[in-house]
Amino acid sequence: MNARRFTPRRTAVGGFAAAGAALTLLVSGCGSLTTDSGDVEQETFTLEEGFHVGLLLPDLHTARYEAFDRPLFEEALTETCPNCEISYANADGDVDEQQTQAQAMLTDGVDVLVLDPVDAAASAGTVNEAKSQGVPVIAYDRLAEGGVDMYVSFDNHRVGQLQAESLLEALAQEGTTGDGSIVVMHGSPTDPNAASFKAGAMEVFQDQIEIGQEFDTPDWSPSEANAQMEGAITSLGLDEIIGVYAANDGVASGAISALRSAGVSVEDLPPVTGQDSELAAIQRIIAGEQYMTIYKAIEPEANIAAAMAVSLATGEEPELGEYNLTDVEDGGGETVPSVLLEPIAVTAENVGDTVVSDGIYTIEEICTEDYADTDFCQEAL
Repeated sequence: MNARRFTPRRTAVGGFAAAGAALTLLVSGCGSLTTDSGDVEQETFTLEEGFHVGLLLPDLHTARYEAFDRPLFEEALTETCPNCEISYANADGDVDEQQTQAQAMLTDGVDVLVLDPVDAAASAGTVNEAKSQGVPVIAYDRLAEGGVDMYVSFDNHRVGQLQAESLLEALAQEGTTGDGSIVVMHGSPTDPNAASFKAGAMEVFQDQIEIGQEFDTPDWSPSEANAQMEGAITSLGLDEIIGVYAANDGVASGAISALRSAGVSVEDLPPVTGQDSELAAIQRIIAGEQYMTIYKAIEPEANIAAAMAVSLATGEEPELGEYNLTDVEDGGGETVPSVLLEPIAVTAENVGDTVVSDGIYTIEEICTEDYADTDFCQEAL
């Protein structure tokens, strides 16, 4: 498969085993998908001739996109459609840059667009432009507005619930639930997933715990999170902070850095949540710095997106194995056929049964010199 890239940034990654065969596109006996996108008739293709797919990812703050999502999507698409071409771009958190990248791909003649938007509302313009050219759009991981054709992500409301439930469980285990308040650090206000995480978490926290400070973190920026946590420490005092709800691992890293800079030892750090199972977060978890993260199995997400791309390009109904389509409503009230996957909470107790057993990280990658003395590495090595 020929691959092209519209940005100069590139991260080298190792090989991943594509599981595209598990999500092989099968033709159902009930006919084909509607091949009309907006007011322009959509062209259909065969797997033999191939077609051109554009993949747009949102940022470089979150390690998963370059390390996992991109290579796994490319491998899954190649598995099903060896003659397909893929173009790739990462917007590095810049809304305007992503719009420019999308326009470049549409001008270049992509036949399907897979879009993980920096800003869901702003992405409606890109979706509408694609529709006007008869190009179907798949929303990947974040639900773009404008009436996309399909969507694959995780049950993001459940992500927030799991994070909050895990934090309350940690506080109960430590016996500190009534000893102070928590700092709540949500994600980027332009990310629709962040709103779902927030809704799920706050539903669990309601009437269960005192919230001392609450923030939204622009662009999921660790440095912004660090500054916010410094402000919370100044406002509340270290002794008042019994836990931190951080919406992802980058936000968690900023919060933990601020706490450590304020003089809190590793042993005295309050429990901190996270999300995305970044390698640095897994290492913080086994070292006792971060309490938990959310593991979202990216391989099936990327495979499903590739199968959706093949489906929309060929005009055939997809059969997605154990996964089923459900209807999800976007911010503009449009109903989108979607697949929502289940998230998993990861603590020091189940690192081996999740990210290691699934082949996301090896023991050697986790247990570097700085972490070799942790209980996890002592047992694993």
